[in-house]
Amino acid sequence: MARLVKSSAPLFVFLVLYTLLVSGVSGNGGGMVGGRAKVSDVKTNKEIQELGRFSVKEFNNHRSTYGKGGEVGELMFSEVVEAQTQVVSGVKYYLKIEATTQSEEKLMFDSVLVVKPWLRSKELLAFEPSIGLRVRK
Repeated sequence: MARLVKSSAPLFVFLVLYTLLVSGVSGNGGGMVGGRAKVSDVKTNKEIQELGRFSVKEFNNHRSTYGKGGEVGELMFSEVVEAQTQVVSGVKYYLKIEATTQSEEKLMFDSVLVVKPWLRSKELLAFEPSIGLRVRK
């Protein structure tokens, strides 16, 4: 009987630690594990703004591969106005970006990119006009 108690102690400790880990991850305000979490400090978050700038640069370099977004011509980055993150194999970012066309029209775009810091990689997956395309002045 004592032998059974000794062998189940590590399992008990593992289960307690696992439960604490899972509840800590899901209790951070981001919803369920693997779900999207809203970024609250978008306008002051330098990393988010830099990812928006990267998205527009990639779009400009490969406009023909982004479908409807390629019809607007070259864009100039203004700012990221909304952002969400999702933990995947890396971090997936969903950005709402304000950009200006060459004719100085402000438009909104939805961008999706994945960042894998351990590989030092950023990949733009999608860049498309938002449903509410024009920005009001």
